[in-house]
Amino acid sequence: MKVLVAGAGPAGLYLAYLLKRQDPDHEIRIVEQNPAGSTFGFGVVFSDRALDFLRDDDPGTHDLIVPAMERWSDLALVHRGEKVVIDGIGFAAIGRLELLRLLQRRLASVGVVPEYGRTLVDEAELLGHDLVVAADGANSFVRTGLAAEFGTTVTPLSNRFAWYGTTRRFDTLTQTFVRNEWGSFNAHHYRYAPGMSTFIVECDPLTWARAGFADMDEARTKAFCEHVFAEALGGAPLIANRSIWRRFPKIANERWSVGNRVLVGDALRTAHFSIGSGTRLAFEDVIALARALRERADDSADAIEEALAAYEAARRPIVEKLVAAADRSADWYENFTEHMALDPWAMAWSYIQRSGRVDPARLETVSPRFVAQMRAQGSVG
Repeated sequence: MKVLVAGAGPAGLYLAYLLKRQDPDHEIRIVEQNPAGSTFGFGVVFSDRALDFLRDDDPGTHDLIVPAMERWSDLALVHRGEKVVIDGIGFAAIGRLELLRLLQRRLASVGVVPEYGRTLVDEAELLGHDLVVAADGANSFVRTGLAAEFGTTVTPLSNRFAWYGTTRRFDTLTQTFVRNEWGSFNAHHYRYAPGMSTFIVECDPLTWARAGFADMDEARTKAFCEHVFAEALGGAPLIANRSIWRRFPKIANERWSVGNRVLVGDALRTAHFSIGSGTRLAFEDVIALARALRERADDSADAIEEALAAYEAARRPIVEKLVAAADRSADWYENFTEHMALDPWAMAWSYIQRSGRVDPARLETVSPRFVAQMRAQGSVG
């Protein structure tokens, strides 16, 4: 089977590895527009189970990546200068560049070398392959060419966010909320290496306009954000890497495949960064796709289309459930300025239940110290 994988992010690299591992006769091309060794963003965060889903089928990849991850068992919320710790809600993180480097090693072990610095610009480049996989992210070239056929919708959220790094080490994933003369700000921050952390700054549209960010260059914007979050940063600088203001795009597709083209990861759908599931969803997409292809009888066009239908049938219910939770979380953040009217503990209670995945009964089991402190204040029954 001749396969073209567009995009050498985590999903594209891992799919190419899986396909070549299960059939060395596959001809795999993986094309990436950015140079090798470059990436945008800083850390990648996972839920507390991290990459446990890799352990049974691919212990080699699991054992390569997991030791490089930072882990913690609690999260925290800072509001009005008070820090509220919510125990038992663990996460793990790794630098995006480190994750790509490790996946590149796995891909090299099966003899596939990505074509870096190559931008797909012509539909004709997609021809001549038995299978074309869109692992090329939210702005997917592969998907865009057939947007009507896929039934693609892209809905940008209202809030603006900018992705930074910092040398400040944070003990746990923390949400820091600040209100000042310009308006309301939030920062999502967590460490992804011993001496590095991700620091995402978010604000609502009115705050963004009042602060004058539209007229600031990257350097002035960084300095402004350092000032707003000076206490949280503790004197450490922010580190920019194409840290421009963005609006999160909610992407959905009515159909996951058209002919021999199939979508995975952010090309297929986006899950708001506040739930830490985007990269895991992409990994699980390509695992399911590789499995569906392996279970087909042959590499004929009909068999490949059957495999793509089987991939969608297996994954869609799982994905829709997680995306619904991500959408609820995104809605909470879209209205975080209103939630800031709550006291710190009440806001933490609202925050931890925002996605609908942690109800009060489960929270009492998962986070007994937090619930006990809420009870001591008379905030819950």
